[in-house]
Amino acid sequence: MNEQVLDGFEGLNIYYGDLHNHCGQSYGQGTLEEAIKNARMQLDFTSITIHAVWPDLPINDPKLAYLVEYHQLGFEKASKNWDTYLKTIEAENEEGQFITFPSFEWHSNAYGDYCIYYQDGIDCPILSSNDLPTLKQEITELKRPVFAIPHHIGYKHGWRGINWKAFSEQYSPVVEIFSFHGLSESSDGPYPYLHSMGPRNYQSTAQYGWQQGYRFGLIGSSDHHNAFPGSYGSGRLGVWAESLTRAGIWDAIQNRRTYALTGDRIELAFTLNDCVMGSTCPANKDRQIKAVVRGGDAIDYIEVLHNNRVIHREDVRFNPKNKDQLFKVYIELGWGEEISFTSWEADIQIIDGRIKEVEPRFRGYLPTDVPRDDIFAYSEWTQINDKQVRFITRTKSNPSLHTAATEGISLEIEGNLDTKILAIINGKPYEQSIAELLIGSRTYYTGGFVSPAICIHRAIPQSEYCSNFSFSHQNEPTERDWYYLRVRQQNNQWAWSSPIWVERESK
Repeated sequence: MNEQVLDGFEGLNIYYGDLHNHCGQSYGQGTLEEAIKNARMQLDFTSITIHAVWPDLPINDPKLAYLVEYHQLGFEKASKNWDTYLKTIEAENEEGQFITFPSFEWHSNAYGDYCIYYQDGIDCPILSSNDLPTLKQEITELKRPVFAIPHHIGYKHGWRGINWKAFSEQYSPVVEIFSFHGLSESSDGPYPYLHSMGPRNYQSTAQYGWQQGYRFGLIGSSDHHNAFPGSYGSGRLGVWAESLTRAGIWDAIQNRRTYALTGDRIELAFTLNDCVMGSTCPANKDRQIKAVVRGGDAIDYIEVLHNNRVIHREDVRFNPKNKDQLFKVYIELGWGEEISFTSWEADIQIIDGRIKEVEPRFRGYLPTDVPRDDIFAYSEWTQINDKQVRFITRTKSNPSLHTAATEGISLEIEGNLDTKILAIINGKPYEQSIAELLIGSRTYYTGGFVSPAICIHRAIPQSEYCSNFSFSHQNEPTERDWYYLRVRQQNNQWAWSSPIWVERESK
């Protein structure tokens, strides 16, 4: 995090995870073991979710017979695998190292889809409730920590979008607003819903839910179906937690110290009158807002919204007067017209500098891919020392002009203009200095026209990916109002914070 620590964030650390993704334990592909291996490669915590229940599955619609059979077979598989799944999830949890939570997915046309999370245990039942009120009652009767978190909320109510009238803050302290389905912050903006399930509907968005008076934080998840938790670009979350433990991560989610991410590890903190994001402040006309953001790439802008309206926009631009000594460089592999896989071995060495931080950005199969073989965990990386990183992966052609299937790794490098990056990729060396990369990216090809390619992206100086600011906002106290932040980077990676609410005490 930036050297500046906001009041209220002392003693907290950022951890990154993906709480909603799938593998072949139900419908989906890849083994549970592969999913865990992929999660460990680039996440601090995860829950690998099992599709398990759909009480109002449209079994009487002959046009959807294929869909009904697909889900029913998946649910049978989930029930058969559940006990083994719970034991594996429990065995993979390592307090202080890597955290796992068991979960299953409960679908509903009438109420929207929910993922049900247990804090721990191997005696966690699949709840086959016919409706959401009954589900919540069964959760209450368990007398144990359970979350019921709605996802892809933006579909219309009745078509598996959220039913706000049945929403409960008690079991849903956060809501998933970003995944491969798209973004449901509002009904416009980036990442529209393009799935066959339909478009976004405003009355099913987070902004609408806040307007109705509900209090919930935000998370992103991949909803990846091919055993790759945290698939880059499909959705993740960041949490501010006291420790990398089940109790620590659970407490952060319970108290909404969370934010939604598309992919890059953006570090985001903001306060209002020293109240941290996710909390509720006493009413006060004078609101002092502070924010600290450290991006994964060049920050385009940071917006502060009050009651869903932008009240402040912070632009981040390169300042040539800054003597930056930290730079982020992304090495990305893929492209071409190869329909079969291209295998990559990369050895990245830093000359006259050092690696301060490594951020893996691996995707795996895309969520909608039909894999061509049975291998779902094929990327690995290791940091040899503070000057060298190695990784292996494989890629195929991008499925469309607007959908990436590339793989790569981003490095934060401490150095100067003379620092060099030597990338030895599939045995061939490519060398660039920071000075050269500050001007723009460099690309290389493995062969002739439309062959797979390598991109060493523009070096991003620290002054472009770090920002901290503060300002005052005046507003007459109302019963409840709210503020939140969203961050856009120049590479189109985003972050959305949980809100801070300002609430007048009831008399």
